[in-house]
Amino acid sequence: MAAKMLQHAKPDQLVELVLPYLWVSIADGNPANVCVDACQTLRNAYGQLGVRAELQPVDLVIQDRNGNRVRYGSLKPTWTGTSWNGHCVLVLPDAERIVDATVEQFDKVREVGVGPLVGKVVLSTASAYGGGLMEPGAQVVFQRGDLVLTYTVAGPEALASILDHPEVAAHADGHRRSGMNLASLTLDALRSEDVRGRAMQTPYPRLRALLRAVGDAPHEADEARDMRFCLPDRDGREQWLRLDEIPLPPTTPAAWPRS
Repeated sequence: MAAKMLQHAKPDQLVELVLPYLWVSIADGNPANVCVDACQTLRNAYGQLGVRAELQPVDLVIQDRNGNRVRYGSLKPTWTGTSWNGHCVLVLPDAERIVDATVEQFDKVREVGVGPLVGKVVLSTASAYGGGLMEPGAQVVFQRGDLVLTYTVAGPEALASILDHPEVAAHADGHRRSGMNLASLTLDALRSEDVRGRAMQTPYPRLRALLRAVGDAPHEADEARDMRFCLPDRDGREQWLRLDEIPLPPTTPAAWPRS
């Protein structure tokens, strides 16, 4: 599916679609219900390529053709030890999209066999929820095969239940590292001969700058399994550099998150 996205996605959809499908392909064999870990990894991966992504806890109702409804997540999620009892997705404010990379953890959705959900959304312009985010209580509905998926946006307390928890803070470095490697793999895929032209038309200056900087430079994983590109450093000496070490023009937008 990731290969299909690379071959057929339009420039304004390319990065948004490829990243979650690529994450699923390399996360094969890992638990599918790690929505917080998936979102944190993908948030960092999107951010390295210049795409702003924000966590959004949701309540999800899945309805089948017979009208049977099953509810997942919660508008007031809680923790049981190190397990978060809720469901979360990513919102891409600038692209006005929602990304549910782990939607196939739910049996009926997995049976459809389409992969992660990436869909358009209407974002809030209200002052209290500005910045291109979704307003608490808002609903967005998607069709997946014969299923109807209804997402209801949870409020700021639900988001705080993720971001303020020690378990999430303890894995922040790991999420950034895994996101960096996922972004590196994506960049390598986007620079291929049949994709690069469309990738250079994406609306993300940071991604375009990275593609120009990397060119056809060789890459490999180091002893720590971090992906690096062989490029000149800021002093002009050839080095094996991580994605965040690659020299870019001073006008290049910084990676997200920027806090």
